[in-house]
Amino acid sequence: MKILFFIRDLGVGGSQRQLAVLAAGLARRGHDVAVIVLYADGALEALLGGSGVRVLSIGKSSRWHALAPLARLRRLFLSERPDLVYAFLPTQTTLAALLLPPRLETKLVFGLRAGGVQLDQYDALNALTYRSEAWLSRRADLANARAVRTDAIRRGLPADRIAVIMNGIDADAMRADAEAGRAVRAAWGLTDNHFVIGCAARLDPMKDHANLLQAAASFARGNSDARFVCVGDGPTAYRLQLTTLADSLGLAGRVMWVRDIGDMKAAYNAFDIATLSSAFGEGFPNMVGEAMACGVPVAATDVGDVRLITGELGEVVPPKNADLLCAAWRRLRQRLAQDPGLRNDARDRIVANYSVDTMVRRTEETLSQLTAGRPAREIAREFA
Repeated sequence: MKILFFIRDLGVGGSQRQLAVLAAGLARRGHDVAVIVLYADGALEALLGGSGVRVLSIGKSSRWHALAPLARLRRLFLSERPDLVYAFLPTQTTLAALLLPPRLETKLVFGLRAGGVQLDQYDALNALTYRSEAWLSRRADLANARAVRTDAIRRGLPADRIAVIMNGIDADAMRADAEAGRAVRAAWGLTDNHFVIGCAARLDPMKDHANLLQAAASFARGNSDARFVCVGDGPTAYRLQLTTLADSLGLAGRVMWVRDIGDMKAAYNAFDIATLSSAFGEGFPNMVGEAMACGVPVAATDVGDVRLITGELGEVVPPKNADLLCAAWRRLRQRLAQDPGLRNDARDRIVANYSVDTMVRRTEETLSQLTAGRPAREIAREFA
């Protein structure tokens, strides 16, 4: 098969890492794979080096730089003539549905990564692309979703064309590495004597860092050794809003804001526990699985597939409740002190249930059947 993936960029992020791992896996299986990006030079492009996956940029330089890049996107579709286009996230699914020439008879797959998005938290353009994904879903031959399946159907996507393929976590790349963790701690000005609670998530209202900071303020009062690390970037104004909140809560010097890091494995290994405070919108939060694969237990809000991923090995609490999130951190710290084997158990759960090989194989089966002409409804039933 000739497959074109399509995503905003290959910066550090859950959807981006998942796409990169999947693209590389399909290329290793002999498929002709390329990734189209709106914005070039993402950190994860290096992950595809040597895999045989081509990265094709349409040269977008800003949000409003649109006409020339979109013309280049349409020309790429025409020149590449792929068997299948697999678009990730609403902006890209919308653009693919609008610009993929029907005469090519190329199959189109929507990768649905978020559900239950609260549109009042975003500007008009982001809200429009989220809605347009549902409006244009009849143009897609198949959609892939799991935790967001119910939301996708509610939004109007056709239920009989939604397949379910679980994400895969690269447990070879994500593994325990105490030395790498200590090196990152040193770079952050932290030592082995600090208790580090870390969150790897972009700065976005969905991730509800404000809730995390409220919980951190409570936890810090009873744990003088606690430090909090937020790995991820976001809009300048929103970042300033969060840092101002942290200072007002007395967390100055206790919260580290790390915009980007090339080695996420090392970052996870610098955490004592990982946390996710999302309020809505999650599907399969890769951060949760990646941290666990590194032997780092997770305390998170009950969004998307979090409870399914962690099982009994983490702490899961309702969203938008800082007191409960803080209490979850306390319980997890106590569990770690009483049961050091919890770290190995966390990794074992990911290795056993969320392998990359399984994800790549099931994706290959689905896409191969689709390009061979099997009706999407039959594929969706098989991969429900």
